Amino acid sequence: MKHIVLGFVVVGIVIVAAYVLLQNEAAAPESTLPPTTPVTPVPTKPVALPAELVTHITDHSDRIVLVSPAPLDTISSPVMLTGKARGTWFFEASFPVSVVNWDGLVIGEGIATAEGDWMTEAFVPFTATISYSVDPDAYSNKGTLILKRDNPSGLPENDDALEIPVMLQ
Repeated sequence: MKHIVLGFVVVGIVIVAAYVLLQNEAAAPESTLPPTTPVTPVPTKPVALPAELVTHITDHSDRIVLVSPAPLDTISSPVMLTGKARGTWFFEASFPVSVVNWDGLVIGEGIATAEGDWMTEAFVPFTATISYSVDPDAYSNKGTLILKRDNPSGLPENDDALEIPVMLQ
């Protein structure tokens, strides 16, 4: 029952995050500059993360932390992930990572690898490089990085994942 409720919470977070991102994208004015006008980059303000996303990340921070890329960063293929996870997140020094598009379709998969002794309950640094393909005609460039706890037992009570929304390029 606990996993069903957790599943509904995760789905709710993803839906709310997608809604907020779509609202922000729809409110952004279109550029009216001619195509030949050089554009000087303007520093942008940090993006405030939705409360549900902050809660999701915080709730997982005692088990896994993704250092890079940050939530809502624009990423391109191949994307390099760095972070740290407790040794219990790994199995045989690795865990699966997926890149999904706005519609939840898996567009890239790979393995994060421990950069140290993973047979511990302490945090262990990890890296992963994931290649993915974006449909140029896709409705949206929104996506999600899913860092899954490796669960060789297959038992649902051992399932866990950190989901980080990103912009796909």
